[in-house]
Amino acid sequence: MTMNDILTNKTFYTFTYGCQMNEHDSERIAGLLESCGCVPVSTLEESEIVIFMTCCVRERADIRLMGQVSTIKGVPLPEGSALDKRIVCIGGCIGQRDGIALTETLDNVDVVFGTQNIERLPYLITGVLSQGGHFVEIEQDSDSFSTDLPSDREKPWSAWLPITVGCDNFCTFCIVPYVRGRERSRAIEDVVMNAEAYVAEGVKEITLLGQNVNSYGRDLYGSPRFADVLKAVAATGVERLRFATSHPKDLTDEVIAAFGELDNLMPALHLPVQSGSDRILEDMNRTYDSAHYLGLVRKLRASCPDIALSTDVIVGFPGETEEDFQATYDLIESVGYSQVFTFIYSRREGTPAADMFDDTPRDVIQRRFDRLVELVQRKALEQNRRFLGRDLDVLFEGPSRRDPSMLVGHSPHNVTVHAPLPAGMDASAFVGRTCLVHIDEAKTWYLSGTLVER
Repeated sequence: MTMNDILTNKTFYTFTYGCQMNEHDSERIAGLLESCGCVPVSTLEESEIVIFMTCCVRERADIRLMGQVSTIKGVPLPEGSALDKRIVCIGGCIGQRDGIALTETLDNVDVVFGTQNIERLPYLITGVLSQGGHFVEIEQDSDSFSTDLPSDREKPWSAWLPITVGCDNFCTFCIVPYVRGRERSRAIEDVVMNAEAYVAEGVKEITLLGQNVNSYGRDLYGSPRFADVLKAVAATGVERLRFATSHPKDLTDEVIAAFGELDNLMPALHLPVQSGSDRILEDMNRTYDSAHYLGLVRKLRASCPDIALSTDVIVGFPGETEEDFQATYDLIESVGYSQVFTFIYSRREGTPAADMFDDTPRDVIQRRFDRLVELVQRKALEQNRRFLGRDLDVLFEGPSRRDPSMLVGHSPHNVTVHAPLPAGMDASAFVGRTCLVHIDEAKTWYLSGTLVER
């Protein structure tokens, strides 16, 4: 029997955790399995094969994975299945990091694959179905990109487009370079070809992806060429262009200028600061200081006064003092972010920070964290209030899960926007469409308004 004979009509379901790169990889896995005859389903209960695309950046992800993999033992297979048990696969960063140890810790795991070899998943599942036992393959390096594989995009109007994989920065708290490998860039011509194909398919929004998009091309061309990529992809005519994630040390004046020059480059940027303390930034190996970061913010707002900024912040990094935390608090208050992703430091084995001494009581760290969250929410509301009374172009995704009479989409600034569905109209008519919305209410995490006829 061929692989397709074995896989045809087998149902699969994917759990995806973590970053946008994992979301992109999950779409590629879906396309890959469908090309082999597998059928995607919308619930775990309907599945014969379940894939966990994992993240190991924080300890909570490990705990969540262990709990969910153990829990599905008690979930029966769908009616009519010829299998003896559900095939459980673990990929992504935890798969890359732990490898065969996962089959020893979790006795119902059948397949483990890494970040570098997702194209092997159908073969590994076929091995389990035809021979039984465990199949584990982890590659440390690869010349391929997951973008080369078929894709089943979750949103037909929106597409992830990786331009780099891996990371060369080695921040002391981060496990990513160890599980995603060293940074590799795709050729500009390949990126543009993918973007043109997406536009031809009707994609409205493209998000360029990389652990550090700003250093794109250093390995291929000798120096970063991310500004060139932005201009080339913008020239395809895509309605909306975004990117993630940016490392401050590599954000160039050319990229900053692009926010004022390219009409389809959306006025939103995620620029992780991690800490406002220069001492902590040095211990994190971030290779910039707070003055440099704030200088970038000033340049960005000079280039694009309407830009919405978001960031990541770690509270409780080993050795953080009250003075260090206050520096972070002051920086967040000064910048005025639209959104801040706040995290309490999570120790990751294998990273330099895991060996750093820290005796700060947990309750002290929690109090700092709570103070910062209160500030973040207050500043986010301030940022959203600036849109009151304005008309914004909103790319709608469909009806709200909580209220089917309410449409949900995102503004150019990547803010969630709600608008009532016009009477007598079906929400499907707005999916993937950009409409003008007059904003008449601002909340901490979303805006509300009414549709405006053009």
